[in-house]
Amino acid sequence: MKKELYLLFSLLLLNLAGKAQTATPINPTAKFVADAPQPFLFSVNTLTGTSSYWSLNYSGSYGERAAAPFGYNGVDQQLAVKGYLGNRFTFYANAAVGFARNGGTTSAQQAELMHDFIGGKQPLGPRIGLSLGASRDWTNVKSIFSRVTGSFDAASWKFTGNLRFEKAFDKFRDDIDLVTSVGFHHRIAGSFFGGVEAVGQDLEGFWDSEEAEGGAKLLVGPSINYTPVGSKFGFSICGGPIFYATHSNVIPSEAIRDLSTISQNGYTIRAQVSFNLH
Repeated sequence: MKKELYLLFSLLLLNLAGKAQTATPINPTAKFVADAPQPFLFSVNTLTGTSSYWSLNYSGSYGERAAAPFGYNGVDQQLAVKGYLGNRFTFYANAAVGFARNGGTTSAQQAELMHDFIGGKQPLGPRIGLSLGASRDWTNVKSIFSRVTGSFDAASWKFTGNLRFEKAFDKFRDDIDLVTSVGFHHRIAGSFFGGVEAVGQDLEGFWDSEEAEGGAKLLVGPSINYTPVGSKFGFSICGGPIFYATHSNVIPSEAIRDLSTISQNGYTIRAQVSFNLH
């Protein structure tokens, strides 16, 4: 009897082992990559073929001595759409409405097409791309811009950075404006990520005393992203103080900027809700 039971038990173990070897492996990071189409508030990341969906991103911000989609001097609302077009192309566009504390309102829009030239075929690993876009700012000045995008996604952390060059079609603006941003998130627990974001804006102010947006500005602040498991929604928040690294000798313009364009230190905070349409 013992021999029969031992033989039966051995056959059962062999059967379970065979099923385990043929089972589909579980990827604990796929949910994180797929459910975070736009985890950062300052930097725009490209999408991959494994996350070929479209998303809507609604955000609101409040700023003191601030202006532009992220840091309007008062309250602003922004709606953005982002999607994967195939062949490592990502589309991103947004429209913003600002409500000034004096009762006035204004709007701004921009759209761009991004393409990964390095990576972009797998959800994890490095990606480097380039974009081309156009915008209309709060004072109806049109611009074209190009953005160098870089990112690296791992199992428990995400890094994204942008370097943006902009040419405004206005004789009172700079020949070329330079804006850079970086963001880093690390998994705290489950699908809850925390980290930091930094922005360097109008960096040409370091060498140009006539920089048209008032000088080079810097921001570093905490950043949080949370995507509930099984939900189409994602949530992000970031903010911090704005510091003027340099001051130019001209009155600041109303170009689309993430940070203040008034020559005083200030602060801004922004929250975002993403909805996955896929």
